[in-house]
Formats: sequence, structure tokens, C-alpha cells
Amino acid sequence: MRATDMLKDEHRVIERVLSVLEQASDRVNSGGNVRPGFFLDAADFISEFADGCHHRKEEGVLFKVMEDAGLPSQGGPIAVMLAEHDQARGYTRSMREAAARWQRGDEGARTEVTHAATAYARLLRQHIAKEDQILFPLADRVIPSSRRGEVVAEFERVEASEERAGLHEKYLAVADALEQEAGGWS
Repeated sequence: MRATDMLKDEHRVIERVLSVLEQASDRVNSGGNVRPGFFLDAADFISEFADGCHHRKEEGVLFKVMEDAGLPSQGGPIAVMLAEHDQARGYTRSMREAAARWQRGDEGARTEVTHAATAYARLLRQHIAKEDQILFPLADRVIPSSRRGEVVAEFERVEASEERAGLHEKYLAVADALEQEAGGWS
């Protein structure tokens, strides 16, 4: 399996969480009941899986190998992806902070939660499309075949590191639980 295929598989998991975040936000905005902890759980998933696993592989491995292959990190597609990763972190932070206030009884924070959640989902959907359709095919073209196995091995090292061991599977289960909870709203 190519490294970019591994990242695309992770995109499909992230998109599942984006869908339930959008569903939860719509439900809250229409007066429905969603626990604030749902958004906290989603923020944990984003921080640990989307950012901690997925973006770590992109930023720490893939982008560096692409730079080594001659792609600039400034002013090109890598720079755009890095900027969007930072923007996504800001939305996640805002969602987490507002959800924590809402959980403590600040009903006014509900709107902030849904705004941050929908902004995050919108950004990530566009970001994923750019990576799947532009960046990853570019990576597959520019990364020499002699380094492709190295990239996969580095991805596996990220997953198996002492600080990350078992988190990938844990957050796949969180994605499942969020979907299951959202499925009960219908």
C-alpha cells in the first residue's frame, strides 16, 4: 500500500466524523438535544486522530520527503496545507473551549460550538479534497520509488511510537461511537 493510500483511508474516517459534527450542529441549531460532551469527544478525536496521527504523518514525514524531492514548502501546495492545518487547530480549540463552557451551564456557548464545528467541517472537507485530488497525486509523482517504502515505514513508526501506541485504534472506536450516538437522534 502506498503512503498516500494510507492517508486517504484516514480521510474517510475523518469524513465520517465531519458528517456527525455537521449533523450534531444542525440538530443543536434547530433546537434539538445534543450533549456538549459529544463536541468534546469530537474535539478529542480531531486532536488525537486527525491532527495527532494523520497530520503528524503529513507534516513530519510526507511533506518533508516531498520537499526533499524538490517541492517548495513556501508558497506552494505544502504551504497551503500547513496553513489549513493551523486554521483547523484554531477551530478545534474554539469548539473545545465553547463546548466546555456549555457543559458548565453557559447555554450561550451552544452557538459558538456549532459555528466552530461547522467551520471546521467545511474547511476539512475542502482540505481533504485538495489533498486527495491534487497533493497526493503530486506526491506519488515526485517521491522517488526508492523512498516510498521509507515513507510507509515512517508512518508505521509514528503509529507505533510509545506516545501514540494504540491511539489509532482507540480513535477509530471513538469515530464509531460518535456515529452510533448520532444515529440514535433520527
